[in-house]
Amino acid sequence: MSNRPHLVTTQAELKEASAELLRTAAGRHRSGRASQALVPTMGALHAGHAALVDAARAANDVVVASIFVNPLQFGEAADLDRYPRTLEADLEVLAGAGADIAFAPSVEEVYPGGEPLVRVCSGRLGEKLEGASRPGHFDGALTVVAKLLHYGLPALPADFRAYFGQKDAQQLALVRRMVADLDFPVEIVGVPTVRDADGLALSSRNRFLSDAEREAALVLSRSLHYLKGQAERHEPLDLQGALAMIGSVPLVDLDYLEVVDPATLEPLAFNCQDSPFTGDALALAAARVGPVRLIDNVQLGS
Repeated sequence: MSNRPHLVTTQAELKEASAELLRTAAGRHRSGRASQALVPTMGALHAGHAALVDAARAANDVVVASIFVNPLQFGEAADLDRYPRTLEADLEVLAGAGADIAFAPSVEEVYPGGEPLVRVCSGRLGEKLEGASRPGHFDGALTVVAKLLHYGLPALPADFRAYFGQKDAQQLALVRRMVADLDFPVEIVGVPTVRDADGLALSSRNRFLSDAEREAALVLSRSLHYLKGQAERHEPLDLQGALAMIGSVPLVDLDYLEVVDPATLEPLAFNCQDSPFTGDALALAAARVGPVRLIDNVQLGS
């Protein structure tokens, strides 16, 4: 097991720890310019989060992972209270993946005046799919991501990258759009979804599934990969067949199954069912399985 990351809880401590590591790293580069990565998380870390840190470690001199359960993202207080807080276990995961710094601020550190009066608006991209089912969720998510990107800015001149999982495809699209539209000085890197051997996408919420519910949840990945196989063979996409697969599992209450443009999240009906699939798309699904809301997606095309 690697050494545990340096744990800091304030912005000032983060900047100080980052500067020290960047000075050392810069001396190893002929250009004198190092790189720093930020991996934002809400804790309850698993192998999917470790994959984010692994990707960051492979391409950067300094890796910062944040652990912050953002209250602005939760529609109900009960969901916020139930979200697992496992800091000691999280630090072990980060150690194994090679993070240098763990930034675990309090709610008071991130929102010193209480809930912010001004938030980032997710706009039209944030009103569909997950946003339609969870109004305000993406405004809260983008607000905290914006703050974390500011906190994670290298304390010395350095390249800056932030890593997000492709499992949260809509969030990733929104973060990329926010960074482009608002001119954040950071490169956003998407990391492929990590799955269990049976195909279920890793999620901190999977721990709340019973054995029967977990077995039922597998229909989400099966239906998405059913569409992926058709796309790879350039066949028309059998959306009705995928919907029927999900509908055949009583424990799964489907919210949506959509095939959309990866950048705009607009539906791609023109090449789904009546003609051979070409181009690029995302197939996304969300469903409630017992008490747990799950999301999943696969990329279609190249």
